[in-house]
This record gives sequence, C-alpha cells and structure tokens, in this order.
Amino acid sequence: MSSLDANQRNNNTKGSNNILRKQGLVPCIVYGGKEENELISISKKHLKSLIDRENFLSNVLKIKIKDKEIDVLPREISFDVVTDEPIHVDFLRMVAGRKIALEIPVKFINQEKSPGLKRGGVLNIVRRKVELKCPTESIPKELIVDLDSLDIGSSIKISAINLPENVTPTITGRDFVIATVAAPTIVKEPEKPAEETAEGTEGSEGEAPKDGEQAASGDDAKKPEGDKKEAPKKEAAPEKK
Repeated sequence: MSSLDANQRNNNTKGSNNILRKQGLVPCIVYGGKEENELISISKKHLKSLIDRENFLSNVLKIKIKDKEIDVLPREISFDVVTDEPIHVDFLRMVAGRKIALEIPVKFINQEKSPGLKRGGVLNIVRRKVELKCPTESIPKELIVDLDSLDIGSSIKISAINLPENVTPTITGRDFVIATVAAPTIVKEPEKPAEETAEGTEGSEGEAPKDGEQAASGDDAKKPEGDKKEAPKKEAAPEKK
C-alpha cells in the first residue's frame, strides 16, 4: 500500500489554497465515516507520481498526518485547465463493512498462448475497466483475464473472471462481454473500373501505322472520311477547229 505524508491546514479560502500551490503543495480533504472532515495538503511532486498510475482512483492509500495514519481512497481529482496540474484531491476515509462503487482496470495475460492471436486474430477489448461494488476491506487492484487457449471467435464475459468475495458488478441481470478474439481484418484493393481496363487494350493515338497504311496528318487527320472534299475535275479543253 502506497503512503503519503500530509500536513494539516486550517484555512480553506481561495487565497490560502493558492499560496499552498505556489509552495508546491496540493490542498486536499479527507471525508467519510463518523469523524469530521480533515483539511490537509500533500506534496504535488509525490502526488503526481501516484496519479500517473492507471489504477490511482481504485487504489487504497495510507495518509500520514503527524502521528496518525488513515486509510483512504482517492475519489476525485481537480486539474488546472491551463497547466493540467492537480490542484485539489478528495479522499474517502475507509470504513470497515461499507461498500463502494469503483472502476477496476482489466489486465490481459498470456497473449502468446492464445491460438487465435497466433493465427493473426485480434484482441477486441470491449471494456478496459469494470465498475464493481466492493467492501472497503477487499478492493481488487485489477481484474485478470487469461487468454490461454482462446481461439478466434471466443468471447470473455464477466462470469469468467474470478471476483473476490462480496465483490459484484454494478451491472446486473446480464453476463456482459469484456473482450473477444476476432478474426483478422483483410483489406482488399478496389478493382479497376472496366473502362480503364478496356482503354489499356485499345490502340492509342500515338500508335505507329501498320504496313500499307499512311499516317493522317493536318486537317485530314481530324475530319471523318465523309467530310473530306474531292478536288474539282479540270474541264477538257475545246478542240481547235
């Protein structure tokens, strides 16, 4: 379990929070249970290293405040719209016996042992996270999907995943799909139009004339045969008497 050192803060005004942020700290709050809410601040550098992890919002942390330790779960992070830096975090205090809804990441293993993937199949992931109702004392870090021996056309449903005791999906009434092993997609090149194919077989304008033929030139080359005019015949000279 990861731990964070925190300092108590007395003020929750905009001005006091901005001063903390300039000092490299992030204002936070711990709430839940019968105890009162606690205002704290945490090192932004340390906090960012944990936020970068994929399962930060489903991972129970231990916060140390002086001589006291509190088990908490991150519930909401606020980010600066310009810098994308964390500017506030809400932590839920863990209370034994309480159930909470969390999105748990899905991890796929043994891809190299899947006959379907070996033959060119594609792993189609439908859900990368699954929302579960979990007791605070048994929150899974991730859900494991074993792809060993799965062939093309196989589907992995939530019923195939071993969930901890008393952990149930928030979606009830159906056995929903987590992922499938799909057939490979084959991209076919478009066929050439028949006109283009026909043009390639016909003679082009620049084709050399065959033996015994003369190449047309000038205006005669452009006119159809019916439009060509014959030269006028010369009249015979009258006989001299």
